[in-house]
Amino acid sequence: MTKIEGFSCIRCGATYPGDIDIDSRGCPACQAAAPANLQPIYARKPYVSPDSAVGGAAGKSLWRFASMLPCSAEEAVSLGEGQTPLIAAARMGRLLGTPKLSIKDEGRNPTWSHKDRFSTVAVSVARARGARVVATASSGNAGASLAAYAARAGLDCVVATFAGSAGPMLSQIRKYGATVLPLVNKRDRWTLLQQAVSRFGWFVTSPYHAPVVGSHPLGIEGYKTIAYEIVEQSDGRAPNWCVVPVCYGDALAGLWSGFKDLYDAGVIDRLPRLVAAEVHGSLADALAHGLDHLEERDIQFDTLAVSIGTPRSAYQALKALRESSGHAVPVTNDGLVEMQQRLARSEGIFAELASVTPCVAIENLRKRNVISPDDHVVAIVTASGLKDLDRSVDPDQHSEVFQTTDDAWRWLNGQKQVQQRAS
Repeated sequence: MTKIEGFSCIRCGATYPGDIDIDSRGCPACQAAAPANLQPIYARKPYVSPDSAVGGAAGKSLWRFASMLPCSAEEAVSLGEGQTPLIAAARMGRLLGTPKLSIKDEGRNPTWSHKDRFSTVAVSVARARGARVVATASSGNAGASLAAYAARAGLDCVVATFAGSAGPMLSQIRKYGATVLPLVNKRDRWTLLQQAVSRFGWFVTSPYHAPVVGSHPLGIEGYKTIAYEIVEQSDGRAPNWCVVPVCYGDALAGLWSGFKDLYDAGVIDRLPRLVAAEVHGSLADALAHGLDHLEERDIQFDTLAVSIGTPRSAYQALKALRESSGHAVPVTNDGLVEMQQRLARSEGIFAELASVTPCVAIENLRKRNVISPDDHVVAIVTASGLKDLDRSVDPDQHSEVFQTTDDAWRWLNGQKQVQQRAS
């Protein structure tokens, strides 16, 4: 952990020593007025190109970029995360009006979500600092990821969640051996974690104070590698647009930091514009009214995209959007399941419902001529559709069962879609 000299506030620039307690309230100087997260200050300017000296298993994961991360490859707790494919999605792109669409499929990570990039760094830091228990407040993906990496590191893991979390994800968390604590009141998760930090010194990776500033700043560093890989997979060029599902903006902030690293090092000659696909519109509201803070929004509906269903995002997301001249697009439930099916059927990519909100946002911005048809657009699919099957599949939908092949052929002959493909 000698790489980290200290931390600085992303809002006011105040600096703090490397051993400051990260208690999820962010910058001590900004807490009272406008809370903001911290970011690490490295002992030396991170080297941007993959470290050719990193070999073995680390060389086949995001730890190829260990020189830009808080831990060394030797300290890493890894499951082979990263190096997810960037897939040209021209068919889906034509449906959305953006033929130069690419999908960064983060569902290919070890626990099937982008959270593995965060967890591998956060758990590596926790183990290096002597932690025995890691914990998070999570509706699913973050908890499943942290549980897997804690198991890999030999650490105990506690996931505080809430009633109504997706069943498949809770099952996944428990299979990794983590303790799951469902609480009726969502805010009680934070109270529990705050008490655990003060009483037992747990290493908590998620927010547990309001207003939220974001997750642990060292874990967020893992998301920089998404930007590094996108540019690497695009022959050294940055896309025109990068569209991300956003809750508190951890991935958005990390992605932007990664692109800035590449730009500052001269690897790319321009920065992409970012888009936040959100649910309740706190970022869109702040951008529209020129606010330098985010306000709590009324929850008008129960979203299917539960993992990004917060009524207020974090300043780090707003900052990334402003610096990139980006946009925020609120997404409702209307057409979300259909968009999931369009992506699966046109490109063979089955994405979690929250993960198809970028496609909805892209279609929206294209119709408004914000995105040009000639722009290269990258949509970040953050998780696999297997994560929330209980929300995306109609439980009353039954498949036909045929007694004979003749029965099957009679049924097929009545399917117009199959007949057209056969002809």
